[in-house]
Amino acid sequence: MPYVHIVLGLALVEFFLFGLAVARARATYNVPAPATSGHEVFERYFRAQMNTLEQLVIFVPSILMFGAYVNAWLAAALGLAFIIGRAVYFTGYVRAPEDRHLGFMLSVIPNLLLLGGGLAGAAWRLFSP
Repeated sequence: MPYVHIVLGLALVEFFLFGLAVARARATYNVPAPATSGHEVFERYFRAQMNTLEQLVIFVPSILMFGAYVNAWLAAALGLAFIIGRAVYFTGYVRAPEDRHLGFMLSVIPNLLLLGGGLAGAAWRLFSP
């Protein structure tokens, strides 16, 4: 499980860095807190960060369940794919919202595999002799 925990930590570092990018965009495009709109490019940064937060709510428990019930190495590998997908999503969304789709797929597929596998593994453990 240390690999799972390292990947989980990397995902949280990535999210922190996205937050810093939003803060820089807030200053660059003069969008004072607590506003979440005001300049289209700032809104892209903010929306990409918020979508990542929405995905992290699924990712964090899913990678832990998958690692515990299925396979920690595979959980870590899927977690790395998720992190890469989120980076592709963030940069694509900021560049142009229509460029976010590849990154979304590269992160949502590992997320769904982690969630489904984690649930299946837990159910298997519950009902196996």
